[in-house]
Amino acid sequence: MRLRFLLRPGWLAAIVLVGVFAALAFTVLAPWQYHRHEEKKALIDNVQNAERLPPAPLEEVLPAGQAPDNRTEWRRVVLTGSYVPQGEALLRLRSVQGKAAYEVLTPFRLASGAGTVLVNRGYVHPVEGNKVPSYAAPPTGQVDVVAHVRVDEVDGANRDALTEFGHLQVYVANAATVGRATGLDLRPGFFTLVEGQPGVLGAMPLPDLTTGPHLAYSLQWAGFAIMAILGLGYFVVREARPDRPRRVSVRDALADEDDDDENEDDSEGADGAHDRGVDDEPVEPARTGSAAQGRRAVDRSRYPR
Repeated sequence: MRLRFLLRPGWLAAIVLVGVFAALAFTVLAPWQYHRHEEKKALIDNVQNAERLPPAPLEEVLPAGQAPDNRTEWRRVVLTGSYVPQGEALLRLRSVQGKAAYEVLTPFRLASGAGTVLVNRGYVHPVEGNKVPSYAAPPTGQVDVVAHVRVDEVDGANRDALTEFGHLQVYVANAATVGRATGLDLRPGFFTLVEGQPGVLGAMPLPDLTTGPHLAYSLQWAGFAIMAILGLGYFVVREARPDRPRRVSVRDALADEDDDDENEDDSEGADGAHDRGVDDEPVEPARTGSAAQGRRAVDRSRYPR
């Protein structure tokens, strides 16, 4: 059977390796990158659609304390109330436009009595390594601010707040985390101030509105899997061809070399005999009887004792 060579250990290992890689590429790697592309595309659409709408009152977008979701995130809302600076916290380990930053989270009590929300007033860059710089306090009294609705961030490690450099600090922008650390009852979600609003520091930029290379990466993983399968098939066909050159083993090569040496020795023997004139004359048949004895006697006379 021509395909019996596929049962050899080397071929079995190659088949298993290509199969596992292709399965991972088609079922895990390519879909993962494609889902990231779809998520980024949905984010871009959400931000662009929200920016087209004018700012609306909070209760119109999130009535009765409703939590933000994918449909309402990035909507611009109008908040009326006053800041609660005693509940302020810093969001640590952040990067804004490629530079380390702290984001300032300050509770904001709504004048309508609909509760207290968490407002992201923007960012400040650390000084002297990672120390918190001095920054402006929020204004006092009632103010109107415009902010983007944001969904609470989730900390997989569920880390609590800590105090460092004289400031309460948290790892995620999460109303429940800040509320637990400050004792305030905060509505779910948080709100990021738009540029030029009362109390804003460095206004947080909108997310990157490009899809990035994720779709190309997805196609690349699928292409790599197809190339691996086609490459394995090429070598299988090449190995199974009846007219393919015979593969010479080391033992056969050594045997062929020995045969060549023997043939060369025979050829050299024949050439030597020809040089000595052995083959120049026909071999005289052996004499018998008295003629042979006479010849031997003559030969002995030539070589006396």
